[in-house]
Formats: sequence, C-alpha cells, structure tokens
Amino acid sequence: MELSHFDREGNAIMVDVTQKEVTDRTAQARGRIRVSKAVYEAVEKGTAAKGDVLGVARIAGIMATKQTANLIPLCHVLKITKASVDFHLLKEECEIEAVCTVRVAGKTGVEMEALTGVSVALLTIYDMCKAMDRGMEIHNICLEKKTGGKSGSYERQLGQGD
Repeated sequence: MELSHFDREGNAIMVDVTQKEVTDRTAQARGRIRVSKAVYEAVEKGTAAKGDVLGVARIAGIMATKQTANLIPLCHVLKITKASVDFHLLKEECEIEAVCTVRVAGKTGVEMEALTGVSVALLTIYDMCKAMDRGMEIHNICLEKKTGGKSGSYERQLGQGD
C-alpha cells in the first residue's frame, strides 16, 4: 500500500485532492466517558456547578469539528455542511456516550472531523466536572461509520476493536 502523506523522498506532504470529484461525505464517531455516580447524577439533573455540561460539551464538539485542520497536521480545511453532537446517558455503566456526525460535499472525507468533535466533547465533560471527580476515564473513541468518496462506505462491526 502506498503511503499518501509522503513524497518519494519520505517527506511529509498534504495529499493532493485537486483531481478528486466532489461527493457527499458523512462520518460518525463515538466515544464514552466513565464518571462517578455523583458526576453522573449532576450531569443528568443539570446541577453541576459549572452549568449545563452537555450543552457546553455539544457546542465544544461542534466547534472542534471546524478546527480539525488546525489541530491535525496535513488535514485539509473543509467547508462542513453539518455537524452535530448527541449524548446518551448510560446509567447502568455510569457513563456518558457522545456521538458526533459530520457532513460535507467535498473532495476528502470527514472522519478526522467527527473523531475530533467527539474527543473534544468528552474532554469538555471532563473539564466541567473535574472538581467533582478527577478519575473520570475517556475510552472507546472510534469511527462508527462513513459514507462517500472513492473508498465507499464503512461501518464498524459489533465487537471490532473492543
């Protein structure tokens, strides 16, 4: 397999997408943060000292998708057409799951944007709740699915990478 981020001399380069066709592309990533019971209840009830934890984390995740090219070397700047972050409260596991979905009509995919969005959303939860629990654990960040582009669709299989 040819490595696309290196030239013939082994120097890092940004991939040339000039000749690629514009297609609709979507990516969805997810991840979780394990928290203490006290943090879980504060987030669930909206009583955390720093305010609306999930509301702020949602905005942070969406904003992060738009900053991916500034954070990840060699990523292209993309004109994102949709970005969303949703949360699922998992009481039994005392966890919060974040799901970030990103869309673009472009020449390159949005997997890195979705992964960045979910990561920053989870980091924001940590930041807003760290006074109550510094032992929170972020885990299982992964690409769930993607569509569009030359490589087609991908959907993570149950148990893959677990």
